[in-house]
Amino acid sequence: MQTAADPAQPISERALSKLQWRCRRGLLENDLFIARFFERHASRMTVGQAAAMETLMDLSDNDLLDLLLRRKEPEPAWAGAEVIALLQLMRTDGAQRPAASVSSSSS
Repeated sequence: MQTAADPAQPISERALSKLQWRCRRGLLENDLFIARFFERHASRMTVGQAAAMETLMDLSDNDLLDLLLRRKEPEPAWAGAEVIALLQLMRTDGAQRPAASVSSSSS
């Protein structure tokens, strides 16, 4: 894990790989939100977003799912601006079908 890095700096490939492994969850619903986020944002993920993702991964599966499904909002005591921004991206991406599943056939 990178220390004292600029939050806007891109995350290294090694750190991204470790983060993706850490993000594996027990609930399929969480995995779908996370996978869709990584599909769209992994190539430009920042150190700040990675730290925010680590914070979300410290939550239980049920608490994370409640946040992703907007059943509850993050508590200011542990959720800073980066966590809230990341959660908004994950909510938006999770609500959409993955790009790979869109049919590209034409008549």
